[in-house]
Amino acid sequence: MKYILALDQGTTSSRAILFDDEGTALHVAQREIRQIYPQPGWVEHDPVELYVSQRDVAREVLEKSHTDPAEVRALGIANQRETTLLWDRQTGEALYNAIVWQDRRTAALCAQLRGAGVEDTIRRKSGLILDPYFAGTKLAWLLDNLPGARERAERGELAFGTVDTWLVWNLSQSRVHVTDPSNASRTLLFDIHKGDWDDELLSILRIPRAILPDVYPSAHAFAMAAPSVLGAAIPIAGIAGDQQAALFGQGCHRHGMAKNTYGTGCFMLMHTGARAVQLESGLVTTAAAQLGYARDARDADKEYAIEGSVFIAGAVVQWLRDEMHFVRAAHEIEDLAATVPDNGGVYLVPAFAGLGAPHWDPFARGTILGLTRGSSRAHLARAALESIAYQTADVLDAMQMDSGEKLTELRVDGGATANNLLMQFQADILDVPVMRPRVLETSALGAAYLAGLTTGLWQSREEIAEHWEVERRFEPEMTSEARAELMARWHEAVHRSLRWADQD
Repeated sequence: MKYILALDQGTTSSRAILFDDEGTALHVAQREIRQIYPQPGWVEHDPVELYVSQRDVAREVLEKSHTDPAEVRALGIANQRETTLLWDRQTGEALYNAIVWQDRRTAALCAQLRGAGVEDTIRRKSGLILDPYFAGTKLAWLLDNLPGARERAERGELAFGTVDTWLVWNLSQSRVHVTDPSNASRTLLFDIHKGDWDDELLSILRIPRAILPDVYPSAHAFAMAAPSVLGAAIPIAGIAGDQQAALFGQGCHRHGMAKNTYGTGCFMLMHTGARAVQLESGLVTTAAAQLGYARDARDADKEYAIEGSVFIAGAVVQWLRDEMHFVRAAHEIEDLAATVPDNGGVYLVPAFAGLGAPHWDPFARGTILGLTRGSSRAHLARAALESIAYQTADVLDAMQMDSGEKLTELRVDGGATANNLLMQFQADILDVPVMRPRVLETSALGAAYLAGLTTGLWQSREEIAEHWEVERRFEPEMTSEARAELMARWHEAVHRSLRWADQD
């Protein structure tokens, strides 16, 4: 039993990856997830599709690899984090679509809470900014807008969960209602210092404690996947939100180590050890993956990270592909952008879902500046790729200011890291070497490592850190003068995008 099956349920796809005891990805299966946009600023997923797609790719990867499910030692889950679900405990049926982390419908509620003076309390306990991004206000919206939901929740008839919780509930077929600190810490309801749901935070958002899952360390025997689901009873032994899972999978286990994931959004995390850093620059403090054989999350050794979240990264390439029809496949964007030597003075701020760190403006909107008669599709393609790097640079500046740490290298992962033009520009604009690892599926790998540590396949984080290898190192080549000029123009473009859709 030397195999670990990792499930990676993301914003745009469900993936399953089979890993061996060296941390090598042997087989992969993937299925895209339908995006639902009921009205501007709203983003939803079909809860049944989330589970069924994830179950089916797990079955597919076992079948394609000719692996007997009984040979799988454990299963780990990495998941899109703040996406919010509410379901009936008796029937297991969701009351509404999953509200995706990108959704902006609770911007007015956040403004109202901010006006009530509770933001400092929320930040002090949860480590988070009061923003629609996080799950708590999404859950409050569901309870307030679904007929009878609040009364049923208070009677304990309903269950809330992020995607990890929803998957375990369905995979176990035994109504196991659990999560881990890395996901709980994205809800606005969890005290990251105590490692528990907080009554004051629950009161602020009017959330009944009865609907919340139990919180256990990220490396823990949570439940068993039922034999009828995957063909054998497989322990679900590791859970982490996808970004904390990627931090763990990248071997960033020590204070000061950082990674950036380039997926639908961009998420940079810096490990801060056992210290929850108090932040001033628009970043958030979050729970890192928690180890230790504790009874629950309250007793586990606490580990933390600073995080900066960019809402639109790879999604801007999807926009160019699907809505603008610039390319037929996402990977073609690099070739198109490379046909011009620079952006031609064009800047694209992809604030399609507002702006995340360090601006936190839910009313910002996408902006294109600098167009001339000579601007082409190639200039826009290049501006789109550069926007990913610029947003990352803004996050890193804030991260270094808050932490007092000067980053010496950035470990990267995610689909967009295959784009060499983007990775070189990222190194140039950061003035820091960018390290692309041999294994890019680091969210899934982190979940696999957590499950393997729980079940004894690996003995320590030091052992798994030895598996990390560099595939390519991108060194900065840009002059400081050119870098400063580009960033100054970018900041001017961002300024013009802010509060465009302000509803006040």
